[in-house]
Amino acid sequence: MFSYRHAFHAGNHADVLKHTVLIATLRHLIEKDTALTVLDTHAGAGLYRLDGDYAETSGESTQGIKKLLGPQAGSTALAPPLQAYLDMVASFNSKASQKIYPGSPFIIQRLMRERDKLKLFELHPTDAKTLAANIAQLEVGRQVAVLREDGFEGVKKFLPPPARRALLLCDPSYEIKSDYGRVVDMVADALRRFATGSYLVWYPLIPRPEAHDLPRKLKTLANKCGKSWLNVALTVKSSKLHANEDGETQRPGLPASGMFAINPPYTLKAAMQEALPDMVRLLGQDQHASSFIESGG
Repeated sequence: MFSYRHAFHAGNHADVLKHTVLIATLRHLIEKDTALTVLDTHAGAGLYRLDGDYAETSGESTQGIKKLLGPQAGSTALAPPLQAYLDMVASFNSKASQKIYPGSPFIIQRLMRERDKLKLFELHPTDAKTLAANIAQLEVGRQVAVLREDGFEGVKKFLPPPARRALLLCDPSYEIKSDYGRVVDMVADALRRFATGSYLVWYPLIPRPEAHDLPRKLKTLANKCGKSWLNVALTVKSSKLHANEDGETQRPGLPASGMFAINPPYTLKAAMQEALPDMVRLLGQDQHASSFIESGG
């Protein structure tokens, strides 16, 4: 149950997509004066070192954030939403090095105002302890709460929020097959409790029926509730099995992922239409690289 560690995957192509969507969403929501409650169901450790043992072992950031920072990015200006993401990551680093990668808790907190609240859920004992220590260094008092509990269940007590404005981010590892169903159940329950909240769900696109069923189920749920929705996906390579130099069959790793938003800001679709071509160009690993966007409601 506690095998997944996001430190292995920090700054990969899925993080680029997820955090670009998160920043574009949050920047719009904080334009309104009313206080906002943000819920992060699977917060992780909060901060990650791209030169640390975990990240170096997987090397996934070299096909993600590091591609956007490297010479292959060229001198062409990036789409504003993607540049906003890069600026956010840069704000945690010196100009001389890019060693720190901020997870969603720190991205959210950096954009929040004093009147906003952030609730972070993390079950992994080591990550929860690290997250609490990282957040403590911010000295933000009760603005941010770290809760070592199941985020799927824990969010219920915060919906609806006091000021009737909320953003919920859900990005489980999906290592446990039941996570797919729990995501749908949680979103359905959240909409019953607080129908006007904004909900962001990250999901992997892998050769598994549950992975492809999840966005379809979320779309059905949103349509049934009469809510607007946006589905964005980024594919960086083929999902087919391939043989390595020794002739051994290998899985390709994570080939694609998506973000499904319910009650998204009306500006989010245009923002992602701008950003996705740059993501495909810079993060694509083979001729199968592509993007997808659809909306409804």
